Amino acid sequence: MKKIDRETWLLALLIALLPPIWAVFAPVFGIKTGAVALICAGVYVAAGNDIKKALPMSLGFLAGDLWAVCAKWSMSLLSFGTSGNVFVTLCLFGAAAVLISSALPKLFYTPAWLCGWAIGLTVMGDMEIKLLGTTPWQIAAAMLVGVWYVGVLLDAVHKKLCRK
Repeated sequence: MKKIDRETWLLALLIALLPPIWAVFAPVFGIKTGAVALICAGVYVAAGNDIKKALPMSLGFLAGDLWAVCAKWSMSLLSFGTSGNVFVTLCLFGAAAVLISSALPKLFYTPAWLCGWAIGLTVMGDMEIKLLGTTPWQIAAAMLVGVWYVGVLLDAVHKKLCRK
């Protein structure tokens, strides 16, 4: 069994404290989609905890959230049947997201856009477009918390503690 080093213990402590603080306070702010922050933080970590990617990643997640709303709206208007509407929407919106984010890599991080889109579609699920209410805004807030609070802040605190 490998010995767990100080850096790992510090990371475990920070993970044990910071995300649960968000989980407790998210509902206080009217955000019922708090767990989205953990998914987005995971993408930030998988991208190497690179603060240079935090802004394009944030914009990518937000674009994905908007994309999910637009995709739901599109699926509600098309007349190819449920499966056909899903197929056409996913094809067109998926290709467009990749093309736009690839053309503007300093503005949008492609994996975040696609992940944000998937998160939005999953959370909004079978909700009718007219009943979405504040859900897309709640998702957006949780996405930003995931990148900046759970991702960037936690990493900065971890690095500072590891230097001491």
